Parts: sequence; structure tokens; C-alpha cells
Amino acid sequence: MAKDSDSLSPQALMIAAIPRLRRFATSITGNVHLAEDLSQTALERALANISRWQPGTSMESWLLRIAYNAWIDDVRSKKRRGQHVNLDAVGDLRGEDGRVVSDNRLDLEAARAAMAELPLEFRSVLSLVALDGMSYQEVADTLKIPIGTVMSRLSRARKSLLEALDRAGESRNG
Repeated sequence: MAKDSDSLSPQALMIAAIPRLRRFATSITGNVHLAEDLSQTALERALANISRWQPGTSMESWLLRIAYNAWIDDVRSKKRRGQHVNLDAVGDLRGEDGRVVSDNRLDLEAARAAMAELPLEFRSVLSLVALDGMSYQEVADTLKIPIGTVMSRLSRARKSLLEALDRAGESRNG
């Protein structure tokens, strides 16, 4: 029995994958504006190389892999030029109680900072599993790495993230 996606054009499958692509791009860049640029770059590259996509395989995984490779290329290019990737500040959080908003903002900033500190290979695996809800096998297929590598990177990412959040909490609480 054919899947519904089998009858869709590659362009329609790309359009359907855009929300996940944007979430993934935001998680690895840590910045909405950079994520939009990365998403656009990935879509442009995918359209230019649509003949390389194999029908019956996951369009989402293919797009995420293109985005991941584009981000690595960009980071390497900036390192060669001696530039740093700056993350935008977290936007205003609105609420009735200014203190709760302030505390939430500090927690969110700590989480973003901790996530940004993770090496890209850990951050990408954590983002695909925790934020996008992908299975370990889907992550392995997307990033073209063994499933054991996915599990070890995820474990290390979670451990590093918890340690960074603990340090942030200790420094905030004094």
C-alpha cells in the first residue's frame, strides 16, 4: 500500500517539511534570524539538487542533513575568517508578575546559553530527539551516523546540559 507522501511532488514534500526544518535550524543556530537564513539556504540547495533526492526516502531527513551541512560549512568559514557567531538576546517575556517573568527569562537564557555551549554534534542530536521528537534511528539516518553514536552523543549532550544548568543555577543563587 502506498503512503500518501508517495503521491506528493518533491516540492510539496519540501513545503510540508519547512516547520521541522525551521525548528531544527533554530535549535542548532540558537538564533531565529540565523535559523531563517539557514532554512532558506537549505531549501535553495535542495531545490538546486532535487535530482539527488531519492523518492521513497524521507524528504525531511534530507533537508535536515542539508541544513546541518550548511551550518557546519558556515561555522568553519567564520572560524577561518576569525569571526564569532553572536546569539541575539532572548526577547521580552510578558507576564503579570515582573519577578516571575524575570526568573523565567533567566532560566530561558541559561538554557539557551547551555545549549549554545554544546558542541554542534551534541546540540544537533539533542535538538532532533528532544525538540523534534525524532527516534534514534531517524536521527541516525538524518545525520548519517550509527545509532550507537546517536545514543552516546545524546547521553553526553544531556549530561553536559544538566551540568551547565546546575552551574548557572548555583551562580544565580549565589
